[in-house]
Amino acid sequence: MEGNSQQAYTKSWSVYKHMLVKYVLPQKKLLFSLSALLLASIALQLVNPQIIRYFIDNAQGNGSLNALYYAAGFFILFSLMQQGISVAAAYFSENLGWKTTNRLRSELVEHCLALDMSFHKTQTSGALIERVDGDVNALANFFSSFIIHLFGNLLLMIGILVLLFRENIWIGSTMTLFVIGSIVVLQYIRRLAVPTWKRWRQLNADFYGFIGEHLEGTEDTRANGAAGYVMNRFYEMARIMLPVRVRAFLGFFMMWSTTIFVFALGNAAAFIVCVLLWNRPEAGLTIGSVYLVFYYTELLAKPIEKIRTQLEDLQKADASLLRVTELLATKPAIQDGPGTPLPEGPLSVRFQDMSFSYEEDGERTIKDLNLELKPGQTLGLLGRTGSGKSTLARLLLRFYDPQNGSIELAGVDIRKCRLHELRSKVALVTQNIEILEGTVRDNLTLFDDRILDTRITQVLDELGLNNWRESIPDGLDSVLSSGGGGLSAGEAQLLAFARVFLTNPGLVILDEASSRLDPLTESRIEAAITKLLQEKTCIIIAHRLTTVQRADQILILDKGISVENGSRDSLASNPESRFSRMLAIGMEDVLA
Repeated sequence: MEGNSQQAYTKSWSVYKHMLVKYVLPQKKLLFSLSALLLASIALQLVNPQIIRYFIDNAQGNGSLNALYYAAGFFILFSLMQQGISVAAAYFSENLGWKTTNRLRSELVEHCLALDMSFHKTQTSGALIERVDGDVNALANFFSSFIIHLFGNLLLMIGILVLLFRENIWIGSTMTLFVIGSIVVLQYIRRLAVPTWKRWRQLNADFYGFIGEHLEGTEDTRANGAAGYVMNRFYEMARIMLPVRVRAFLGFFMMWSTTIFVFALGNAAAFIVCVLLWNRPEAGLTIGSVYLVFYYTELLAKPIEKIRTQLEDLQKADASLLRVTELLATKPAIQDGPGTPLPEGPLSVRFQDMSFSYEEDGERTIKDLNLELKPGQTLGLLGRTGSGKSTLARLLLRFYDPQNGSIELAGVDIRKCRLHELRSKVALVTQNIEILEGTVRDNLTLFDDRILDTRITQVLDELGLNNWRESIPDGLDSVLSSGGGGLSAGEAQLLAFARVFLTNPGLVILDEASSRLDPLTESRIEAAITKLLQEKTCIIIAHRLTTVQRADQILILDKGISVENGSRDSLASNPESRFSRMLAIGMEDVLA
């Protein structure tokens, strides 16, 4: 058990070292400025008691009053300088923490965006936010000041001990034992408290993940009368968190109370040593010297208290650091390809003996699919809910990879393409539209400033949104709220179409993309979609037969198996085909 604890402790310090080298050391200018300020502050803290000792001893004798005036003036000057240096050091420290934590946050966000859908299916948005923001905030003090202030306080303690040895070897030895004992005791208590803080950070992430999930689904919660369940779950999680929080607080209380006790022992030790030496004239103690010993003993409390606080923050940061490094160590199942390029223009699509399952050993969602779609053709993909239609769209975008077989675009296995290029060539429009908080322009271009306003206006006009664009107060600069508040379902869907066609993809997948449109709006944009789909390959996933009227080919899936595949005209004219029977009897509901 002790070996495991020591191994975990060593691993933790190894991770801290990696974080310091990667995020803190590159900030050389800030580190140099902060180090210089701390050294100046330490020097002033060590010099001021010497001035007071000089003042006391000279005030008792027949020294010149001018010397006392000079001593008082220097003391005031150095005290003011020390305060100014402390303010400047705090500024540089916060600046260092802000830069380093922001860099870590950006890397975490970028890493999460690169992780595949199988990871995101197991994580709530609230839990990820807690890791990206909450855990990084817990590391802010470590990044901003821990290592420099730790060495600064150690240096201050060493300076005090050296000056105490200079006064008397017995005073220096006693205070050295006091400091070593204090640090050992505080470090032991910190190691005992680390597991509790790790558990607390994990419960925090679960709690905020739960809150975020249910706040996002408030409408469904109320509509289905689930508010009672949500509150019961809320109270249950709070009950679980309370004893862990109490144990974490007890760890903090142990460190605080131990520090108070240690300071009392330090003062008592200084008092006893001074009494013993005062009775020995050969020790040469003066009143000023006794004052100096007590002053330095009190001053020792400051770095020890600072180290205690920093170790307390470190024990909180331990859990956050482990969770952050675990997240960064999570490797995406979908790896970037070597970079085989895809051609411009419409892309051919080929599924060859392709099988896929969401679970490694689970039932196959798609089974031995073979399909070929020529460039510029449109495929109508039909089937009941759960037949695997939307899964094909996810596979084409490499949200997942098939366990068997291959998927090719323009003759290139998509696993050989860069993910960024692949997803710029394949566009997906679903019935669930994500409207971001930002301008109309930003929502259409997704912050790509290379797309000109003239191109945006052209696409909006082709989709019949010119009247809508002219009716909003600031045109393309009009701000949309998150979730599309103020937009009708049809307008949001049309903006999604515009967003896709601005990227000029070679393959467009429409996954129930017109299901939110009323028949009048749907018929109004049919001509526009036909025009926009020219010179593009298209896959239309639909429940309604009318949606696939433009298709060149039809593929019908049933439980992941291709039960019918062929040209739309030939299948429609063949009375034995399933598609023909659907058309003959108007079986719209058979696909639902």
